[in-house]
Amino acid sequence: MQILVVDDDPLAGEMTAALLESQGHATLLANDAMEAVDQLDTHSDIGLIISDMNMPLISGLTLLAMLREQRNCLPFILLTGDTPDAALRGTPGLNACLRKDAELAANLEAAVNQALVS
Repeated sequence: MQILVVDDDPLAGEMTAALLESQGHATLLANDAMEAVDQLDTHSDIGLIISDMNMPLISGLTLLAMLREQRNCLPFILLTGDTPDAALRGTPGLNACLRKDAELAANLEAAVNQALVS
């Protein structure tokens, strides 16, 4: 199983992927939502999506909505530089919303484990 990391900032995407790989996960990268859809069409072994929230053209929330409309029910974790509020955390179909901060490594590992068990 692979985890798809979607981030318009290549360095941030690579850092998230490296963090996941250090925790024993295989990863794929996508630079935007459209590339993410292509990766999902190409790789049937993707089991989880982790997306940046603020991306140009199609945000992480819009990507989540698009996938749910297509009946794609893969676990979905959203990353943001802002502090996520209760409304954002309660978005239907979203497994977790995490802040990109010093606690990301521990929080991401817990969120991934929880999303994969659900």
